[in-house]
Amino acid sequence: MPVVVGVSLIQLYLPGSHSLKDKRSVVKSLTARINHEFNVSCSEVDHQDVWQSAALGVAVVSNNAAHIQDVLGHVIAWIERNRPDVEVIDHSVEIIHE
Repeated sequence: MPVVVGVSLIQLYLPGSHSLKDKRSVVKSLTARINHEFNVSCSEVDHQDVWQSAALGVAVVSNNAAHIQDVLGHVIAWIERNRPDVEVIDHSVEIIHE
């Protein structure tokens, strides 16, 4: 059975954050919801010390690349639809076949 891993890097802008405490609150809530909602692994991976920027890494393991693309696309759409306090600036997806 093939193993396929999908990784997405999501660059975010947080215009309402005026301190690291504000930012960490938003990012912690966002990553927890993404983890729970989509059964993926999600974590802040860059810009930890910048108030209004965040980079999230999202990983999915499956046996189907199309399923991974679908899940990662739904994560982006969910953020844009449900989190008006967060702006998706950029995102990328990499699929790794083993």
